[in-house]
Amino acid sequence: MRLVCISDTHGRHDRLELPPGDVLIHAGDFCGVGDADDVAGFALWFHSQPFAQRIVVAGNHDLLFEHVPEIAEDILRQACPGVHYLRDSGIEIDGVRFWGSPWQPRFMNWAFNLERGEPLRQVWAQVPDGIDVLITHGPPHGILDKTRHGDLVGCEELRAALPRIKPRVHIFGHIHEGAGQLKAGGVHFVNASSLDATYSTMHPVMIVEL
Repeated sequence: MRLVCISDTHGRHDRLELPPGDVLIHAGDFCGVGDADDVAGFALWFHSQPFAQRIVVAGNHDLLFEHVPEIAEDILRQACPGVHYLRDSGIEIDGVRFWGSPWQPRFMNWAFNLERGEPLRQVWAQVPDGIDVLITHGPPHGILDKTRHGDLVGCEELRAALPRIKPRVHIFGHIHEGAGQLKAGGVHFVNASSLDATYSTMHPVMIVEL
């Protein structure tokens, strides 16, 4: 199974040239301002991409998905039939188990913010053991999460949960300047952020072969 991974496109998804694959995954922040027009535009583009399966997790810019989730999800599913939208939920495709969650440590006044510590610990406790592909918007602490100021801003509670979950692959975004891939502790980590920290340059699309 070939996973094609993108994240943090912020309305600039039409600049991407996607390689062929089996599952197209967006790890959040597909919107710019997060309104209904943003969602519809992205969903139409996402549906037009030639993939057998498409998975989406929301991010902090995808405000409508937290504020009015029933409207946001309806727009997404009508414009992109068959899409798998994961919000603290999972899907199995050809024997591969996926789980997605949008939450991250508090970041300004955007969507899907939780305080560090117990609130986030409760979110990651929902993830079943043995997930093959974990998709979160934000990174775990210390893994492809360094900002341009040198700070490590990933989630400590997510990092602590990984030894239990034991994902084969962990896909995320959020920290644009952390884009890249890393294998550590038996996990293939992918920061799939498509835009750089200045929102001006596209990073290469990330590919994972399962």
